[in-house]
Amino acid sequence: MTHDHDLGLRHDLPRIVRTGRRGLLGLAGGVGALAVAGCAADDRPAASAPSSTPTPSASPSPTPPPSPTATATRHPIDPKAGEIPEETQGPFPANGSNGPDVLTEAGVVRRDIRGSFGRASGVAQGVPVTLRMRIFDLAGTDVTPLAGAAVYAWQCDREGRYSLYNDGARDENYLRGVQEAGADGSLEFLTVFPGCYPQRWPHIHFEVYESLGHATRGASPKLRTSQLAFPADVSAAVYASPGYGASVPNFAAISLDSDSVFRDGHSLQMVTMTGSVADGYVATLNVPV
Repeated sequence: MTHDHDLGLRHDLPRIVRTGRRGLLGLAGGVGALAVAGCAADDRPAASAPSSTPTPSASPSPTPPPSPTATATRHPIDPKAGEIPEETQGPFPANGSNGPDVLTEAGVVRRDIRGSFGRASGVAQGVPVTLRMRIFDLAGTDVTPLAGAAVYAWQCDREGRYSLYNDGARDENYLRGVQEAGADGSLEFLTVFPGCYPQRWPHIHFEVYESLGHATRGASPKLRTSQLAFPADVSAAVYASPGYGASVPNFAAISLDSDSVFRDGHSLQMVTMTGSVADGYVATLNVPV
C-alpha cells in the first residue's frame, strides 16, 4: 500500500473545547465559535499490508483488583463519568475533508457495514463484531439519551487497509456507515474486528452528528469526533486466529501508553466486550457528548 502521511494541519481534526451538545447548539449562531486547539498525532496504517479466572472454592474469593492491562470489562462506563474525548479523524475519513465523501452517497445509512455498497461489491472478512453505542447529552450531572443523533463509523479491515484510500481496498467502500439513534440513544453496527497496523492500537473511528440529515450532508456542527479502543485480551485472542497474522507483530510493538491517540487517557473510550472468536463479539460503548 502507498500512503501520504504528511497531510497537513487541515486534515487532522483538532481537539476542541468540550462544550457538549447544549454548548455547541448555543454557539451555532455565532461566527468562529469553536476554538481550534492543536493537532493530533499521525494516524496511519502500514505501508505494506497489512487473567486467569480464580479457582472456585467453598469460600468466596475476594474480587481481584483491576488489571493495569486493557482487558474486557463487564459493564459499560457510566455516562456521567465524562464526555467522550475529542480525537483526530485521521487521514482516511472519507467524509469529504480529505478526498472521497461517502456521506452523501445512497446506501451509506446501514447497520451492516461489512460489505461495500453502490458500485463496489467487496466484503470485509474477519471475526464478527456487533458494535452497540448509546449516545447521551451530558450537561453537568444531567444525562439525557440523544434521540435522533447519528453516528458515522469507519475502520480498517483485517489487513489494516482503509477502503477508498489504501492499495487493495481503494475500489471498495466497506467498513463505513451511518446509523441513527433511537429514542433511548441506542444504535448498532455489524462489522469485523479491525486489524492492527504499525504504531496504532486497535480502534474504530466515529463522528457524532446532531441528526441523520446533518450526517448525510456532512454538515456542521459535529457533536464529537472520537475513536474507541479494544481490550488487550480480546485483541490478542483475535490476532491469534486465522487471517490476522499481519497484526501479531504490530500489536506486540504497541501499547495504550505509546499509542498516539490513547496515551493521554482511554478509560472513556474502552469498549465493553462479550463473546468469543468462534461466535463473534458484542462491543458496547456509552458516548456522552
